[in-house]
This record gives sequence, C-alpha cells and structure tokens, in this order.
Amino acid sequence: MTTHGTLAVQLYSVMDAFGADQPGTLKRLAALGYRYVEPFALGIWNTPDEQLAASARALRADLDAAELAVSSVHVSIGQSGHAGLVEMCRILDTDTAFVPIPFLVEGFEGRTFESRDAVMLFAERLNAAARELSAAGIRLGYHNHHFEWDRLPDGARAFDVLWDLLDPEILAEVDVYWAAVAGQDPAEVLERLGERAVAAHLKDGPAAVDTPQTPIGTGDVDIPAALRAGTHLRWHITEIDATESDRFDLLDSNRRTLLAGGLTAP
Repeated sequence: MTTHGTLAVQLYSVMDAFGADQPGTLKRLAALGYRYVEPFALGIWNTPDEQLAASARALRADLDAAELAVSSVHVSIGQSGHAGLVEMCRILDTDTAFVPIPFLVEGFEGRTFESRDAVMLFAERLNAAARELSAAGIRLGYHNHHFEWDRLPDGARAFDVLWDLLDPEILAEVDVYWAAVAGQDPAEVLERLGERAVAAHLKDGPAAVDTPQTPIGTGDVDIPAALRAGTHLRWHITEIDATESDRFDLLDSNRRTLLAGGLTAP
C-alpha cells in the first residue's frame, strides 16, 4: 500500500527506562532504527515556564546526541497564557501538540465525558487554547482513549459531541487500539475525522481494558485497514501502554512489521 505517514515512537512506551536513563534510552531507540519520538509529560499546567524550558533543553540535547527528532509532543493546558508551551515546542522543533487526556487541562481533573455540559466546557477550553497557540505557529490537537465513546445521559456518544464542538483547526491523534477497545472501527474513526487526523498511535492486542498489548499483527486491531483509511496521516506512532514482553523488543518488532508490510515510512 502507499503510505504518507512517517514512523515515530511515543516515549511513554519506555517510561521507566526513560526516567532512569534519558540519554541512554534515546540512544537505544535510535539503535532500533527509530528517527522520531513523541515526548510526554515534560510538565503540567502549573509547571513554571522556566522549568518547562529547562526540561525541553535537556531533552533537546539528549535527542541531538542520539540523532533523533520530534514528531509531536503531548502537553498540558492551563486556563490562559501558554508562553511556556510555545517555548517548549520551539526548543523541541515541533509545531504539533496534543492534549493526551482531560486531567492535563486545568480545571478538568475530574470526569469530563459524563455530561454534555462538561464536554462543551472542555471543547471551549481547547478551542480557546488552540486559537492562542495558532497565533504562535503551534497546532493543538486531542488524543483519544476509550472513554470518549461513553454514552452521555441523552444517548449521544461523548466522542461525537466533542468533535462536533471543536474548531475545525483542532487536530486529532487517533489511538487505534483504544478506539477498538471502545468497540469502534479505527478505520471508520479515521475516515470520519478526515484530514484533521494527522497522527495515529499504533499498537495491538486483545482490545480490552487492562490487558497486555502484543506484537502488531497478533491481536484484534486491524492496523493495515486503519492506515489504508488514514492515508492523510502525517505520523504513525508506535506506543505501548502495558505488555508482558520486553518493551524495547516489542517496539523493535512493531517497527519491523510496519516497515515490512509497507505500512509506514522510516
């Protein structure tokens, strides 16, 4: 198949190793053949700007030493003022930032997808942040898990309500595994979102909550079909949440499978 996406790896996949040895972990990922990474959790919404910048500069130095670049980054959003986030993205040389979960948005530490009013407030916050960040050349997006497809009291799915309320400029990072856990067809999700979906998280397994993930091609997620539907994707990002395998071995296996199948570009 023809693909336009480039392969990257989400650093959450090797969180423990990364915390213990940041430069060594990055060099190990580079040795597997990865050229791009997606960082996470450099700070939260109340992290001082100077601390956020310092973390980004330290990461940038280790990325340069490993000859790695950044695809996109997972971020936290405050109620106003995003100068620190903008500076972090500039240091890491990326223009794409995804909110990976609602509790990383100030004021949304509780349950966000249980009422239409809460979803509306969440969408308003993301829209406001996206407008401010856009003026600085940063594109904001949202990354799904499985709970976004919960039914609201009126019967609508929170995922559908959210994306109907978000400004068209807000991007999507579709986690195909969590979409499958929610009982959705990842290919249909990518088709519906269209070109606002610029990245996908790729992993496989039993497609159930609290189960270990397995090598791509051995589980219940039809990743080839998802990528056929997502030819507009810019980034194909491998990720591991939970596994019984060695994490580096699984990332290596997943990379090789995707490349051997012509599903991504290195």
